[in-house]
Amino acid sequence: MPVCAFDIAPDGTARPASETIPDEGYAWWHFDLAEPDLPDWLEAHVPAIPATALLAAETRPRCDRYGDGLMLNLRGVNLNADGPADQMVAVRMWVTDRLVVTVRKRRVFAIDAIREDAAAGTAPASPIAFVHDLAQRLMTRVQDTVFDLSRRVDDMEDSVEDDDEDPPEDLAEEQRMAIRLRRYLAPQRDALIALVGTDSELVTSDARARLRELGNLAKLAVEELESMIGRMDAVQDHHATQADQRQNRNGYILSIVAAVFLPLGFITGLFGVNVAGMPGVDTPWAFAALCIGLVVLTFGAIWILRKLKWI
Repeated sequence: MPVCAFDIAPDGTARPASETIPDEGYAWWHFDLAEPDLPDWLEAHVPAIPATALLAAETRPRCDRYGDGLMLNLRGVNLNADGPADQMVAVRMWVTDRLVVTVRKRRVFAIDAIREDAAAGTAPASPIAFVHDLAQRLMTRVQDTVFDLSRRVDDMEDSVEDDDEDPPEDLAEEQRMAIRLRRYLAPQRDALIALVGTDSELVTSDARARLRELGNLAKLAVEELESMIGRMDAVQDHHATQADQRQNRNGYILSIVAAVFLPLGFITGLFGVNVAGMPGVDTPWAFAALCIGLVVLTFGAIWILRKLKWI
């Protein structure tokens, strides 16, 4: 059984779908991929190649013409509770002038919104209007997610103003999110551009103009993601450089201290040998002389390091 099925008239009114394709308007059938009767239904109503594409376990965004129809795959952000937004949900579509078939693997809120519109009598008036409406809803949610991520990246960039501040704790996760979103949005951009350029009679001149705007939105989202990936790399590099500089500075200070105290340690260790014959053992002022000698040796070591331009 489908998740929903409607016969949609040219004025957007809808009624439960019948077994036959309506003479006017189009039929929309929406299925869950896990539906056991789906393969048999597709075999009876959809050509073999589009049916195989609809049943694919894994997909990527695409737009291909097949005969008098279009095979479309689009992605939207995951608004379900079972995963983060960047684990994007897929919609598989087969579109002709009289039939729209959509298949989901996980719930797609944009599809649910169209279903509510159909139940209210305001469904998309044509198959290409359905495609545009769905793509627009998907891209609106994508754009909101991308710009929300961009604002968080702006906050991360503020952290580079304080050299002593630690890197943002969520920097690595935000980087992974941007990369995963770009993975699907780049081919989605290409799919929308291909849809605009297709010679299918389904795509009217008016629909082509509106779809072109969605393609521009997809381009903008991809460009923003690419920019964010570079900006987050710059933030990470800045904090890594600051950490290296701090480590090098601390190592340099320790090296100078070691260079100054190495001869002092040698002298005090030598005079600490408890064997007969040590000079000054019976001389009351010998300890004071040793301390004065160590002070002189310290200033001498510092003078030599400065002459060598090590400090």
